[in-house]
Amino acid sequence: MQDITDFLAPINVHELNNDEGYTDGQFAKHISIYENELPGLDGIDIVIVGLIESRGDSFLRQTSEAANMIRKELYQLNYWHLDTRIADIGNIKTGASIKDSYAATKTVLDELLKLNKTVVLIGGSHDNTLAQYYAYRDNNQQVEVTCVDAMIDLRGESPIRSESFLMEMLTGEPNMVKHYNHIAFQSYFVHPRMLETMDKLRFDCYRVGTVTEHIEEMEPILRNTNMLSFDISAIKYSDAPANKNCPNGLTGIEACILTRYAGMSQQLSSIGFYGYDPNKDVDELTARQISQMLWYFIDGKSRSKQEALLEERSNFNEYHTAFAEVDTVFLQSKKTSRWWMQMPDKKFIACSYTDYVKASNNEIPERWLRVQERN
Repeated sequence: MQDITDFLAPINVHELNNDEGYTDGQFAKHISIYENELPGLDGIDIVIVGLIESRGDSFLRQTSEAANMIRKELYQLNYWHLDTRIADIGNIKTGASIKDSYAATKTVLDELLKLNKTVVLIGGSHDNTLAQYYAYRDNNQQVEVTCVDAMIDLRGESPIRSESFLMEMLTGEPNMVKHYNHIAFQSYFVHPRMLETMDKLRFDCYRVGTVTEHIEEMEPILRNTNMLSFDISAIKYSDAPANKNCPNGLTGIEACILTRYAGMSQQLSSIGFYGYDPNKDVDELTARQISQMLWYFIDGKSRSKQEALLEERSNFNEYHTAFAEVDTVFLQSKKTSRWWMQMPDKKFIACSYTDYVKASNNEIPERWLRVQERN
């Protein structure tokens, strides 16, 4: 492993809790924290990394406060998941330019991914998603990417990088985005032509109303995801007061459900929580919200360890069905009740019970159709 300590700033745990100390049940007592020496990562499942870089959003100041405020709340939560080991390796230092910061983040993430760690990035502006993606791209690794955001950051005319970075990620060469999903966009923030373009590219976009009404349908999407980027603008103001742009959006509970789904994915290797500005927060409620989303991500990660491999067919209920003259197989896990659907190439993709019901009624599940269109 390349030495990444040059890119990292340690954490002053005592500053986070005003020297009050933590009880035996709290998070800070159960994880490895970079205070004086970088912790060993053998046996670690999840690595938390703080980001400071926020120059891509003109409204965010350059400060480590965002990541540390989230830590402050997270460390106080009770630790339930003894089967999931966690390390917090501090904050990535900012570079002289945004590109330098991206390069540092990419380097750190690259090393952690090589060790098969699940990486959680906290803090920084939403354009840091690019650095997250570069770690995969520069290793020639194709990825399915999902963003949770009230807006679709494809506004090429905007001078604010956090509003346009998706253009570079989705159109840059070489392109390693196998598929892109966008969850919880709000229509009045998105130009209709932008959605038409996304649809022509066979990317899948889900309005916030669809997400809130059928949130269980988001689970298969997140199960197939390799890299997730979560902008707190997707959460409504009353549940995340640092998000002053959106009176509407996901509730705090819905955001926690989505991150738990993400944690349950055995494909997902990195998740970023972006766009938190402590200067706009009220009573640290947004920091608490993000810390609880992270807690539920860990809960999902713990639950994912219970899932059987698809090859272990004795752990699945198997259903043969036909629709539109297509014979296929559905598998339902006996351990977690999740569903998979076989495609014509014999590969299985994550799906939902709704897909099985449609197929049983001789209807083509839209998820099946969208995947076929992309093949």
